Amino acid sequence: MTERRPATEDTLSHFNEQGRARMVDISAKEASARTAVARTKIVMAESTLQRIKSGGIAKGDVLAVSQVAGIMAAKNTSAWIPMCHPLPLTGVDISFADNGRNELYIEAAVKTKGLTGVEMEALTAVSAAALTVYDMCKAMQKDMVIGPTELVSKTGGKNGDYSRT
Repeated sequence: MTERRPATEDTLSHFNEQGRARMVDISAKEASARTAVARTKIVMAESTLQRIKSGGIAKGDVLAVSQVAGIMAAKNTSAWIPMCHPLPLTGVDISFADNGRNELYIEAAVKTKGLTGVEMEALTAVSAAALTVYDMCKAMQKDMVIGPTELVSKTGGKNGDYSRT
């Protein structure tokens, strides 16, 4: 049997007194407006990016399918990340930009009014969107590179706002 340790402010909140994983109890928290923005990029051949933008991919509209995949992923993050709480999202927006050459940028903005933040939902959204682009274009190019994937900003919650500088 594992030795019991008292939980303190210094221990990670995702571990119980036995040092085993747990889903954090958020029932005592106050609901508040929360947002998170995450981004990633995909580096690819210029010709691949041009075919995506012109609609020349045989599997269909890459950005439309990727956008839906990102939204679905945000809504289902708790099914992917074991200790993540299922959240009632109030908004998910996926946007795309490119550098005109060989980089496609994906950004997700996620909102809720709830007891915990939506950082994981935003990060999951851009990850799934990027993986969908890869899947739809891999027949043309297998050496695409995804990343870095990062949290850009978040608002709300007891830890306050965050913005990547």
